[in-house]
Amino acid sequence: MRVAVIAVGRLKQGPERELADRYFERFDEAGRKLGFRELLVHEIPESRARDTATRMTEEAAAISAHIPDKSILVALDERGQNLDSTVFARQLGRWRDEGAGHTIFVIGGADGLSPELRRKAKLAIAFGSATWPHQMVRVMLLEQLYRAATILAGHPYHRA
Repeated sequence: MRVAVIAVGRLKQGPERELADRYFERFDEAGRKLGFRELLVHEIPESRARDTATRMTEEAAAISAHIPDKSILVALDERGQNLDSTVFARQLGRWRDEGAGHTIFVIGGADGLSPELRRKAKLAIAFGSATWPHQMVRVMLLEQLYRAATILAGHPYHRA
């Protein structure tokens, strides 16, 4: 199964980029041994439209262009479910075992994801009830993907 993160906004050089790169590399290495063939990150430029609805529509169109047919779509949304790491890992492993070709995680910009993308998502997840900057969400998601791989591999990184 291929895994992709599609995120609105660009991570600039700095601590967030360093952490994101670290967890990306860790997941890529651990995941290949577990049947996760690839991890991709697509950065979508933030829309410059003046009104919220137009920004969300433009960003949704740019995101949708990177989603292959028959993908499992997971929305990162503050209204989503709060899954613990073990449940998250089991779900990722289940999709892999069921033969899903692609699992795509989408992170919206400052205005969030369009209602259309949220409706298409098979799962919406949140990292608590707080609102997080999308740069931090990307780092947290990449860490959770790496953690999921270690859980599925029986590695001691995750100590619950």
